Amino acid sequence: MRYAIISDIHSNLEALRAVLDRITGMKVDVTCCLGDVVGYNANPNECIDILRDERIRCLMGNHDSRAAGLEEPDDFNPSAARAVLWTREQLTPENRQFLHDLPREIRVDGSVLMHGSLNDTDQYILTANDVRDQFRILRELSPPTRIGFFGHTHVRVAFSLLDGAIQIEQNDSIRFSDDRSCLVNPGSVGQPRDGDPRAAFAVYDPDAREISFHRVEYDIRACQDKVLRAGLPPRLAERLAIGR
Repeated sequence: MRYAIISDIHSNLEALRAVLDRITGMKVDVTCCLGDVVGYNANPNECIDILRDERIRCLMGNHDSRAAGLEEPDDFNPSAARAVLWTREQLTPENRQFLHDLPREIRVDGSVLMHGSLNDTDQYILTANDVRDQFRILRELSPPTRIGFFGHTHVRVAFSLLDGAIQIEQNDSIRFSDDRSCLVNPGSVGQPRDGDPRAAFAVYDPDAREISFHRVEYDIRACQDKVLRAGLPPRLAERLAIGR
């Protein structure tokens, strides 16, 4: 089995369609989403509809939980809070229920999928201590797990753990083994923040013991125009073009 791992779509319909079009030609068996289907951009219902229609396995992100009304965006910055409250008003009852019912983690073929961290949907994995803590939690799971996928930061990155040493992997594909664990962020579909505005995703091949990273061009201007027409903060449109 081969799995496409996508994350942080954030209501960006153009980016989601471009990514799924690319995945279609890659001999992928299952697509999984690490959460934050909605927020920031202007097509929440359309993006959820695609996930539902395509039976994409999805977990809950922090924007999803706020849009569903499970929590309030009190700790969001003003632009993010405004967008998530706008999203609440746009959601159909069925799509709001879809977000409400999403799980906080998924197990897939020897890996665990999360949005922020296994302990906290809202937690960013950023520092060496964050990474080491997550590797410890993966080892303590039952059964222990070598592979973890996370989103939330919108930054493509991979960490490996071998003989107690953590390394940042720089290549477009990485290998894992019985003694080499990996913690991977595939990057964001709908709002990259690593300086590359192209939509990002990863492919997980447990049989080949390989994870590969991919980027896709999409119609950024079309998404930007929708954000502005919806009356959402202009900054949300501007940042798409620079990947920040």
